[in-house]
Amino acid sequence: MDDLPTSGSEDAPTRDAQGVSASESIGPYRLLQMIGEGGMGEVWLAEQTEPIRRRVALKVIKAGMDTKQVIARFEAERQALAMMDHRSIARVFDAGTTPQGRAYFAMEYIQGVPITEYCDRLKLSNRERLELFAQVCEGVQHAHHKAVIHRDLKPSNVLVSEQDAQALPKIIDFGVAKAISLRLTEKTMFTELGALIGTPEYMSPEQAQTTGQDVDTRTDVYSLGVLLYELLVGALPFDSQALRSGGFEGIVRTLRDDEPPRPSVRLSTLGEHSTDSARKRSVDLRTLRGQLRGDLDWIVMKAIEKDRSRRYDSPADFAADIRRHLNHEPVLAGAPTAAYRAAKFVRRHRVGVGVSALAVFGLAAFAVTMGVQARRIAAERDRADREREAAERVSAFLANMLATVKPKDLGAALWKNLHDSIGQSRRQAGASQAAVDAAQASLDGALDGVSATGVALTLLDEQILARAGQTIEKDLSKEPRIAGRLEYTLGETYRKLGLQDQAARHAGRALEIRKANQGAEARDTLDSQNALASVYVGQGHYAEAEKLFAATLEVLRRVMGPEDKDTLGAMTNLAAAKFQLGRHAEAEVLWKEALELQTRLLGEDDRTTIKTLGNLAAVTFVQGRAEEAAVLMEKAVAAKRRVLGPEDPDTLATMGNLASVYGNIGRPADSERLFQETYDIERRVLGPSHPYTLAAMSNLAVVHANQNNWAAAEKLLAENVEIQRQARGADHPETLNVLSLLARANGKLGRRAEAEALFASTLATERRVLGPDHPLTLDTLYRMCLLAADSGDRKRALDLLTQAVDLGKSDAEMDVASEAPELKSLHADPAFEALLVRLKENAAKAQ
Repeated sequence: MDDLPTSGSEDAPTRDAQGVSASESIGPYRLLQMIGEGGMGEVWLAEQTEPIRRRVALKVIKAGMDTKQVIARFEAERQALAMMDHRSIARVFDAGTTPQGRAYFAMEYIQGVPITEYCDRLKLSNRERLELFAQVCEGVQHAHHKAVIHRDLKPSNVLVSEQDAQALPKIIDFGVAKAISLRLTEKTMFTELGALIGTPEYMSPEQAQTTGQDVDTRTDVYSLGVLLYELLVGALPFDSQALRSGGFEGIVRTLRDDEPPRPSVRLSTLGEHSTDSARKRSVDLRTLRGQLRGDLDWIVMKAIEKDRSRRYDSPADFAADIRRHLNHEPVLAGAPTAAYRAAKFVRRHRVGVGVSALAVFGLAAFAVTMGVQARRIAAERDRADREREAAERVSAFLANMLATVKPKDLGAALWKNLHDSIGQSRRQAGASQAAVDAAQASLDGALDGVSATGVALTLLDEQILARAGQTIEKDLSKEPRIAGRLEYTLGETYRKLGLQDQAARHAGRALEIRKANQGAEARDTLDSQNALASVYVGQGHYAEAEKLFAATLEVLRRVMGPEDKDTLGAMTNLAAAKFQLGRHAEAEVLWKEALELQTRLLGEDDRTTIKTLGNLAAVTFVQGRAEEAAVLMEKAVAAKRRVLGPEDPDTLATMGNLASVYGNIGRPADSERLFQETYDIERRVLGPSHPYTLAAMSNLAVVHANQNNWAAAEKLLAENVEIQRQARGADHPETLNVLSLLARANGKLGRRAEAEALFASTLATERRVLGPDHPLTLDTLYRMCLLAADSGDRKRALDLLTQAVDLGKSDAEMDVASEAPELKSLHADPAFEALLVRLKENAAKAQ
C-alpha cells in the first residue's frame, strides 16, 4: 500500500472507518475526519481535549487488522518515531489502545503539502529549493543518528508548512523504516509489487534487489538524491510508467543496470514540459539548463550512484556539498581541477577579480589560449571520469562476486556434475541402466569420506581467489581505491572461509593501501583495520588483535560517536579479543555496554545484537555462572535460528556453546544431542577444516570424555589435531588446546608415557606462544595434575596444581577441583584444602 500521510486538507470529505467514525472519541482525542488510509491503518485528524487542547494526527489500526504481525509493525513505526527529536521530523505525543483493543498513537499534525508541490506552487528558485532540501537532509541525518533508516523518502513523505513565515519541512511516515540491520516493519508499497519495500521511483538498487533487508543509511542518501533530482528538474530520473511497465523484474533490472541521465540532460528530454519546469523555478529554460550543468549534475549523480560505496556517506555529507555549491566553493562530487577551482574563486570574488582584470588586460590573448587548453583538459577529464566510473563498476561487480563465494554450494555442484557425467558417458556407450547405477554407486564409494566442501575450498583458493589476488597486485597498483576495495573483499572472503593466513595477507594489503590514500581515520581505513584484527583472532594472535581493535575503537568513538554502528562493532570485537586473552571480566563489561546500546538503537532481533547476547552468555558461563548463562544462551540460540537461520555459522557457534552449558548443569543427553547436531551441520556446510567445525568436534570429544567414553574421545581428538595442524598450524591456541585434551585422553586409556610426553611438549609451546599465565596454559597444568593424581603421584599432583593456582587458576574455569574424581585422594591433605580456598579467591578476583 502507499504511505499514510499525517496531514491533509481540512476540507477533505469525511469518510467513515471500519468501526470508527467522525465525532467519536478515542481517549482524550475527538475524531474530526480521516486524512489518510492504508492497508492496515487509518490516519485521522483529531482534536486533543486534555490536558491541553490541540490538533493531532491519530493513527489507528483498522478493525480486523489487529493481528500479531500488524500490531508488531504498527508498534515498530511508533517506536521509530518516538526515538526522534528533530524539528524536521513529525513527533509522537501519545499512544494507547481503543476500548475495542485497537492500538493507536497520536503524533504531530502537519498542515503542509509535499515538498515538490510547495516549491512549484511558490515558484521557488533552485537556490531556495536547495536551502530547503538541506533541512530535509538534516532531519534524515538525525534519524540515522538514532540508527533508523526511513526507506521510503519521497515528496509525499516530506511535507512543508510555514512557521513564522519560514518554510519548515517535516519528514513523516516511518511505516517501512527499520533500525540499522533490523526489520522494524514490513509494510509494502503496493499490492502488485508486494515483494518490494518502498516506492520504486525513489528506491535504491540494493533495496530493490534484496526486498529492503540488506540496506544501510546510504539507501536513504539515494532516495534523497532522487528527490533532489525531481526538485531541480521537475521530473524523475526514470519515467514512472516506463519503470513500472516491466513489473517487479523490470524495476529491479532498471535500477540495477540502467544509467539515469544527468539532470541537465534529462531536462532536455522533457519537450514542452521543460519550459514549464523553468517557469516554476522563476528562470528561463536556458538559465535553468546552465544552473544544472556542472556542480548540480555532479552532486545529484553522486547521490544516486548505483554502487553505494561511491555515494555520499551520509545525508550530512550530502547537505555539506550542497552548501559548498551555494557558497561557490569546490564541491566534493566534482573533479577538483585547477580550472574548476579557479572558476569558483572568480564567482566568490567577482569585484576583486574584475579590478584585477583591468590590470592584466594585455594578457587577453594568453587567456584565450588557456581557455582552449582548459576545454581540452576538461574533455580529457570527462573521458578519465567515464573510465574511472567503468572501473569502479567492474570492481563493485568483482567484489560482490567474491563476497558471495559459497564452497558448500560449489562442492555440491561439483559432486553432482561428476555423478551426472559418469552416468551420461555410460549411457552414450550403450550401457544398461543397471550398469549406469553400478558405475555411479562405484563413484560414490570411491568418494566416500571425501568432503565435497573441502575439495571446493581448495579449488576456490588455488584457481580463483589466489589468481584474483595476483591480478589485483599486478594490474591495479595505479588504482588504489579499487585495489583497496578488492583486497579488503578478498581478505574477508578468505576469513569467512576459514583460510586465515591468506586472509591476513590481503587484509594487511587493504589496510596499507587505504591508509596511504585515504588517511588513517577514513571509514574505509578503519574497516580494513577492523578486518585485519578479526583475522588476527582467527590466527590466534589475540594480543595483536586486542591492540588493533582498541585503536580502532578509540578513533571511532572520537570521529563517529559512541552510538555509531561501527563503534558498537569495534566494542564487541575488542571484548572478543579480551575474552580470548582470558580477561573475562573486562570482556563482560564491554559486551554488557554494547548489548544495552544495540538493543536500544537496533532492536532485539538485529544480527549484531543477538551475536552480542550469545557472547555475553559465553563469558557468563566461563566465569562460573552456568545457570545464568543457560538462560541467556537459550535466548540467543532461539533468536539466531529465527533471524539468521539454523545453518548460519553464528547460529552454529552459539548452539555449540549452549551444548557446553548443558553439560555443565547436569543435562548430558541434551549436551551430546546438540553437539552432534552442530558438528554434523558444520562439517556438511562449512567443511571439516573450518574453525567452527573443529570446535564442535573437540566439544563432542569432551562430551564423550565426560561420559568416560575415552576411546571415542581419543579418536575424535586425534583426527582433530591432524586437521588443526594442517589448517591452523602447530602453534595455534586451538591446536594446543586439543593436544592437551588428547594427552589427557591417552592418560585415561593407560598410555601414561605418551600422555606425559604430549603434555610436556604442549606446555612448553603454550608457555612460549601464549605465556605462562594464559588460561590454556593453566588448563594444561591442571590436566597434568589430574593425570598425576590418577596415577597415584600425589606429590606431583599438588605441585602442578600449586603452579596453576599461583598463576591465577580459579574454580570458575572448566573442572572444579573439589569435585574432580581424580583428586578425591587429596581431600584429606591440608595443602590441597588450602589450594581449594585459593582457587575460590582467584575466582572472586576475576569477577
